[in-house]
Amino acid sequence: MLVAFSVAPTTAREDDDGSVAAAVAEAVKVVRDSGLPYELNSMFTIVEGEWDEVFGVIKRATESVLTTSSRVSLSVKADIRPGHTNQLTEKVQRIQEHLGSTQ
Repeated sequence: MLVAFSVAPTTAREDDDGSVAAAVAEAVKVVRDSGLPYELNSMFTIVEGEWDEVFGVIKRATESVLTTSSRVSLSVKADIRPGHTNQLTEKVQRIQEHLGSTQ
């Protein structure tokens, strides 16, 4: 399965400039340390793996952000396709192949 998620603090400290980058970096460290394939972009982190391992990582990433804030926002979108692996790259490759065939 592929899961795109975004986790960020919703409460700010008094000296906060509005950036959530430090808290998000802590969440991404959890993902990176999990060893699961992942991709980071400006809006989401996409993780690939089995149901329990992916959602375990999301839970731990969320808990890491909770250490910086008393309230956290979490958005999750999943592509559940049993029997398929390497979809983090192969889905993009299939689209690129279609684009290449029409150019």
